[in-house]
Amino acid sequence: MNDVPDLSPRPEIAATRPAYHGAFDYAELERLGLNPDDVIDFSVNSNPFGPSPLVRQALASVPLDRYPDRESLGLRRALAEHLGVSPAQILIGNGGAELLWLVSFTFLERGDRVLTIDPTFGEYSRLAALMGAQVNTWLAQSADGFEIQPEAVAQQLHHWRPQVVFLCNPNNPTGRYVPLEVIADWANAHPQTLFVIDEAYLAFRPDTRSTFTLGLENILVLRSMTKDYALAGLRLGYVVGHNQAVIRVLARARPAWSVNALAQAAGIAAVRDQPYLKKCLSDLAQAKEMLMAGLQLLGLAPVPSATHYFLMSVGQGATFRRALLEQGVLVRDCASFGLPAYVRIASRSVEENERLLAAIQVVNSGVLTQVEKSSGSAISTKRG
Repeated sequence: MNDVPDLSPRPEIAATRPAYHGAFDYAELERLGLNPDDVIDFSVNSNPFGPSPLVRQALASVPLDRYPDRESLGLRRALAEHLGVSPAQILIGNGGAELLWLVSFTFLERGDRVLTIDPTFGEYSRLAALMGAQVNTWLAQSADGFEIQPEAVAQQLHHWRPQVVFLCNPNNPTGRYVPLEVIADWANAHPQTLFVIDEAYLAFRPDTRSTFTLGLENILVLRSMTKDYALAGLRLGYVVGHNQAVIRVLARARPAWSVNALAQAAGIAAVRDQPYLKKCLSDLAQAKEMLMAGLQLLGLAPVPSATHYFLMSVGQGATFRRALLEQGVLVRDCASFGLPAYVRIASRSVEENERLLAAIQVVNSGVLTQVEKSSGSAISTKRG
């Protein structure tokens, strides 16, 4: 008799590939002999100016020996006041990734249909696949500047009839934005579909209304406080929706104490310092325009974007990334988005952007890097 338990994982786990993300790969930096403090990170599309000074003050007063508020009441109330909604319409999570997992775990079963608008954040399809859902995609084309074609998506919705749609708006990595009236048309035409609108980057498109303002009960809006409020190290985000039954069922499924006390205190302080955020976003928008102009002067062609980050065709994204990393700057290789010829660059301060432009000039000058020597491949920084 064999008493050894079967410890095989769910088949979806073995069949689902992990999603690749930007930011530092500390093992890679160690192999290259690079100190993270000496590398400027253009691969993350967050607020590069750091959190409000009020955040650091708030963190200093958090008691570390006390369990956090499992309901995040203080932060929910601060966000509710800022957004003009009820705290009952908000659920706080340990970053956008956890909230996406929670939505997938709660609402998707094996065989359910999911639609994603690609190229986009890889966690949407990965999490859906882990739940056993069937994932279909509508793919924006480089020939169209990666703009979304509303009627084509509408046709896909009609034929696929998904249980859940994941839409990043503005999109990551393209920076393209879908107008609210288009989303309203889709959602009204498919009232049985849950539209999860990831607005992690909405703040970087100033004076733009949230999809939440449409007032539709089959729309759930996700916001990541790690991007605009620069709290990536703490992991913090929230979902907000008009259908409070959706919020309640997500709350029943979430892990206990998933949002730590430091993150909650930081979130409250960040939300209350809107002047700081507005100043950061204004400075960032100006720096981005200067960066785009500088890249064009170098003969490059960044793709138009509604945000501070954008795509740029460089011929071989991985080779270009490695060459720049050896110059002390990191950009996002977009092969994981299905765009191996592209990199994604997120603007930083004017001074840091100048460092990036100088590094690109070094690469353009034909200086050989170790990656060229080992691979024998030339770095192309021409559009194509």
